[in-house]
Amino acid sequence: MNEINLKIRRGTVGDAETLAPLAVKIFKDAFAANPLNKPEDMRVYIKEAFSLEQTKRELSNAETVFYVAEIGVEMIGYAKLQERSTEDCIADASPIELSRLYVRKDFHGRGIAEKLMNECFDYARRKNYRTMWLGVWEYNFRAQKFYEKFGFARVGSHVFQLGSDAQTDWVMERKL
Repeated sequence: MNEINLKIRRGTVGDAETLAPLAVKIFKDAFAANPLNKPEDMRVYIKEAFSLEQTKRELSNAETVFYVAEIGVEMIGYAKLQERSTEDCIADASPIELSRLYVRKDFHGRGIAEKLMNECFDYARRKNYRTMWLGVWEYNFRAQKFYEKFGFARVGSHVFQLGSDAQTDWVMERKL
């Protein structure tokens, strides 16, 4: 990959038609093959979370911030921050949630997720947040290691509803 061609920019409502199918692809690539995730539960969640309409709503929400990663004109990943979002196990009164951070599988290991993460940290600091938190599936060991590398530590858990399956996400936080 030519690093010069990588661009990370703020997402806009105009990105919805590209972002929605990308989000579906990345989510399926990451979780569909896991035998713990039933196909029907995956279908229900994907329909709710990644529809074009839902993606447009999220991109137009003033308290939701997207960053997209592109190489040339091709979108290859994204991050989503959610302001005014917290969990009981987060002690900080003003945290920001890293709701999603995904990169296409064929671009893993190239530093793109790190660049998206750093963009999220920069945004949170500019907005004077002191803590960033996230939820990560208890069986997503690769992502857990990635977040630990950036200083996130487990502080609790919450339910992540995948269709009819109430899964456990670890809640991790990092001081900024």
